[in-house]
Amino acid sequence: MWILGNPIKIEGTEFSDERAIYISNHASPIDIFLIMWLTPTGTVGIAKKEIIWYPLFGQLYVLANHLRIDRSSPSTAIQSMKEAIQAVIKHNLSLIIFPEGTRSKNGRLLPFKKGFVHLALQSHLPIVPIVLAGTHLAWRKGSLHVRPAPISVKYLPPISTGSWKDDKIDDYIKMVHDIYVESLPEPQKPIVSEDTTNSS
Repeated sequence: MWILGNPIKIEGTEFSDERAIYISNHASPIDIFLIMWLTPTGTVGIAKKEIIWYPLFGQLYVLANHLRIDRSSPSTAIQSMKEAIQAVIKHNLSLIIFPEGTRSKNGRLLPFKKGFVHLALQSHLPIVPIVLAGTHLAWRKGSLHVRPAPISVKYLPPISTGSWKDDKIDDYIKMVHDIYVESLPEPQKPIVSEDTTNSS
């Protein structure tokens, strides 16, 4: 990244080696490569099974034993998620997930899906938010090359999930989304108040 002209400022590294569910906002392909570097050894991602068809990256993803879920129907998605959690618990792993569920086209934060909360409820792992700023400027949507732009990474303190309850999922989503809204620079904040209660 330095060679490409993208100096990276990192804060909160004291929270970077927890066994946890790491979450991150997602506005650029760079985010995926950064996250692989920024999370501790023994961290796996969860992505839709179709990721295998992404040139090069899909094959690397599978070879690295990251987890894939089948989202073809609600029931298969739930079963896939349960199997993923069992693997995480059995092998003492950490997780990384992008709670927006897709990449923001303009860098502004999107509403969060429910998946990361379900993962927390089932695993009882703490959530460590990673706030990425500037990646959308470094590699813009539709572009084939990286542009020089400063990038900042900020780990926030772990959020304990041990006492979370199934009937408060929407409250947890709003709480974590609000943390991101507060932590992101103005150009990456949502323009309007977004509905964060949509289903995953």
